[in-house]
Amino acid sequence: MAVMQNDSDQVAAIAEKIRAGKTSLGIEFGSTRIKAVLIDDTYRTIASGDYGWASHLEHGLWSYTVEEIWKGLQAAYAEMAGDVEAAYGEKLTHIGHIGFSAMMHGYLAFDEAGELLVPFRTWQNTNTHEAHEKLSELFQYNIPERWSIAHLYQCVLDNEEHVSKVAFFTTLAGYVHWKLTGRKVLGVGDASGMFPIDPTTRTWEAEFIRQFNELPEVAAQPWKLEDLLPEPLVAGTPAGELTEEGAKLLDPTGTLQPGITLAPPEGDAGTGMMATNSVRKRTGNVSAGTSIFATVVLEGKLKALHPEVDLVTTPAGDLAGMSHANNFTSDLNAWVGLFGQFAEALGHPVDAGTLYGTLFRAAIADDVDANCGGLLNYPFRSGEFLAGLPEGRPLFARKPEARMSLGNFMRAQLFGAFSPVKIGMDVMTKDEHVQVDSLVGHGGIFTTPKVAQKILAAAFDTPIKVMATAAEGGAWGMAVLGDYLWHADEDLADYLDNRVFADAESVTETPDEKDVEGFEDFFARFRAGLPIEHAAIAAIPLED
Repeated sequence: MAVMQNDSDQVAAIAEKIRAGKTSLGIEFGSTRIKAVLIDDTYRTIASGDYGWASHLEHGLWSYTVEEIWKGLQAAYAEMAGDVEAAYGEKLTHIGHIGFSAMMHGYLAFDEAGELLVPFRTWQNTNTHEAHEKLSELFQYNIPERWSIAHLYQCVLDNEEHVSKVAFFTTLAGYVHWKLTGRKVLGVGDASGMFPIDPTTRTWEAEFIRQFNELPEVAAQPWKLEDLLPEPLVAGTPAGELTEEGAKLLDPTGTLQPGITLAPPEGDAGTGMMATNSVRKRTGNVSAGTSIFATVVLEGKLKALHPEVDLVTTPAGDLAGMSHANNFTSDLNAWVGLFGQFAEALGHPVDAGTLYGTLFRAAIADDVDANCGGLLNYPFRSGEFLAGLPEGRPLFARKPEARMSLGNFMRAQLFGAFSPVKIGMDVMTKDEHVQVDSLVGHGGIFTTPKVAQKILAAAFDTPIKVMATAAEGGAWGMAVLGDYLWHADEDLADYLDNRVFADAESVTETPDEKDVEGFEDFFARFRAGLPIEHAAIAAIPLED
């Protein structure tokens, strides 16, 4: 339902804005949900829609089908457009600006005819370890396993049949934008998860491209890397217009008209920065969903190569350090779902908000042990580079005499979920002495007041701020990037401070000393117990 649905004067005012095109639409393809958010020129959400989906294994690799991409996009858009008509009596024929964002990285490769050469390979895949090691060594710059260039180079190393036919490769956001506008472009933040970006030129690192092309196995290909990559664009740059074919692809009813200007398509890291006002140097955010990443905008380059830290950019092209963990809420959601089934079996079903809220609050109740009472939980549904795991096996473990209680169990769930991302964050703050003035949490897990915020403050031993927009997430952040097209004469950080977040409400949770000590104890046991995961990978086949 629309957020703003109060008195008739307010509804009439919003309806007039919709007719005048004083709106921006952001659509983000998350790992489990595609969400569409329409905002007005005061950054209020006036309509939304979403569509649930999930990746699946295809020949041992995580993927989504092209059919799922378009079905989900159309469903999320249709629900949002229906929300507009129901709340304001307007058919959505025009939108001021549109922007698409998506989970970063992965591999979507196309031939000269624009046909997909292999099924979409998502960021979850860790089959690219050889490429990661060789390219990181070649560039002396961390190239994570999930980056698009690692996927392409691994295909070269594996002599995959399709490699010689590649004419273009991009991310999910870049693919959707291309199909709707005809333009092969990418927001610089999303681009920085394909191949390294030079923060001075805000485009591809030319020297790295030269080095890549000179690798013997690459030089043998009929293409040059620079010819395969999309064009990076900084925030505020018009990135094309919705074509007639694109309008019909987005809205098959034909109601939405072509000609709408689109913002550069971004990645979920960039939209997370936007949603948390974290694009200024020494600011940071923690974006928590199916995966989790902690990002800090850097004052300069890191002193050394650290495989645990990705170097990406803000939507404006400034360098940022990121600790990215592939796994966060999938295992947690599975356990919460189990408790929901138990409630149903008792004849007392509860809604999701009550279920999550009740279980989460148990994790910080007075009777819990600060270190989870000796319980351990490993959230690894898929492989996790930070933990050295090629595959994932979710596991719960405990000593026979550990204190098993609901509070300790849920605390172990949340501690375990935040532990992988702490590995890379510790490298930045403890090894590289990166300074952080503010760290903002966002994502659905922060919807329950205080709980995840308090635990994250313990994990990073730093104050954590949560804004009123925390649950809006990346789709709202992408809509704001769409609005920025009208204000691109302003610095992006100033635009956010002075316009978007000028009156934003927030709550800050400072670290509790006992919680910090408890987390450090849990984290030490978490890392010491990682051989359990390796044993599970060896003993339990991924696919029967």
